[in-house]
Amino acid sequence: MQMLWYPKCSTCQKARAWLEERQIPCEFRDIKLENPSAEELRRWHAASGLPLKRFFNTSGLVYKELGLKDRLPGMDEEEQMALLATDGMLVKRPILVGEDFVLTGFLPKEWEGRLG
Repeated sequence: MQMLWYPKCSTCQKARAWLEERQIPCEFRDIKLENPSAEELRRWHAASGLPLKRFFNTSGLVYKELGLKDRLPGMDEEEQMALLATDGMLVKRPILVGEDFVLTGFLPKEWEGRLG
C-alpha cells in the first residue's frame, strides 16, 4: 500500500499517525517531490469510482491561483488529468492506494471501513 502525502499538511500527518497506530504497513511518497503521473491518476481514478473532481485539492493555493473553480467545468477529462499531473499540490491529499482500492482525503470512518 502507498500513501501520497505532503509532510507539512496536518491532515496528512493525522492519516500517517492513524496508519502507524494500527500498525498498517505503508510506503509514503511526498506528493510535492514526486507528483503522480497522468497514467497513475487514470488508474487511480478508475479504481476509486469517484468523480475526477475529488482528485483536485480544491482548497489549495495553486487551485485558487489558477482559477480552476471556473475553468474545470470547461475542460475534458484528459485535460484535467494532464493538469493534475503537472503539480502534486493540485492533487487532493492524502491518497491511499491499495491493491484494489483508492481513497482520497482522510476520512477516518472511510479508512476504518476499508482497512478496519
